[in-house]
Amino acid sequence: MNSRGFCNFQLRASASLIIHLIIIALLFLPGGCSRSDQYAGIRAFMEEVRRKPESSMATMPEYDSYRAFTYSAADRRSPFEPPVVVSKSDVKQKKTTGVKPPANHVRQELEQFNLASLSMVGTIQQNNATWALIKDVFGNIHRVEVGDYLGTQWGRVENINDTQIDIMEIVSDGALGYLRRPRTIELNEFQSSEVSHGN
Repeated sequence: MNSRGFCNFQLRASASLIIHLIIIALLFLPGGCSRSDQYAGIRAFMEEVRRKPESSMATMPEYDSYRAFTYSAADRRSPFEPPVVVSKSDVKQKKTTGVKPPANHVRQELEQFNLASLSMVGTIQQNNATWALIKDVFGNIHRVEVGDYLGTQWGRVENINDTQIDIMEIVSDGALGYLRRPRTIELNEFQSSEVSHGN
């Protein structure tokens, strides 16, 4: 190849290289513009927020501190129970029998509950002994036998059978004296089935 032909080859190669560089620049130029402009809206919004005046946060309201409530009428008659009607014969009987609460009595666990809030859910028999299953207001099951106390009026368990518990309470007669009042807790068949299924 002579010098003239070699020069023509170099010119063609240089022209081809320049054309390729221009095409590449044209391909990347729109992309670069779009990437720089895609955050323009966000920047404008942030600038608008910065120009707004700062607002102050509202103060939290003050609340009174919690005060626990202590129920102090557990030893009184429930408003859902009928009052004790004292007749003249009852007053006469009281004077002759001297009914009063047991002396030096140690209160048992079920004596903190009103008798109306307790329910019988079943019985247990073993070695000729029978226990009644009592459910309290919290859902706990207690085992009681004859001689145990429950309720807030010195209720003593006198008898237990499959369907009920016989209890004798000692209640105030309203004249600084006391009377015996028989009570019963009947078997709650619905709760009894729940206990048996739970076991």
